[in-house]
Amino acid sequence: MAIRDGIAFVLDGCNVDDLGDHRPGRAAAAEHRERSPLIEAELTKAEIRELSKARGLPTWDKPAMACLSSRIPYGTPVTIESLDQIGAAEAFLRGLGIRQLRVRHHDDVARIEVEPENLDAVMQHRERIVRRLKNLGYKYVALDLAGFRSGNMN
Repeated sequence: MAIRDGIAFVLDGCNVDDLGDHRPGRAAAAEHRERSPLIEAELTKAEIRELSKARGLPTWDKPAMACLSSRIPYGTPVTIESLDQIGAAEAFLRGLGIRQLRVRHHDDVARIEVEPENLDAVMQHRERIVRRLKNLGYKYVALDLAGFRSGNMN
């Protein structure tokens, strides 16, 4: 779309900390002349948060929000429907006050990862969570006792 519309390049929000993780999309980004100004400025996630807080931005402590496709195992097709399903499930859980989480998508299984201090909150809302995620199309809803782990599907 950028080429079609005559846009010189597209920007992304990757930072220096992202370089140490497996990011298959980085190769595609490089092929299409995508730029990463935060990497170019050599900024880490902590430095970005510090600068954002100093400038009074309300998002300075926003939980990490990796691409929804990172919730889908490698080799599994990524579809608009699965991304919508994951997004709706995570939005519901955030609405319960859980900030840092992932819903890992294993076809008809939703595997919920939360930080250990939020395990009790999930269990308090267990019936509501199961009902909502089943309404979204999951057949099974599982709570990962190992807790939230960024990059867990790598």
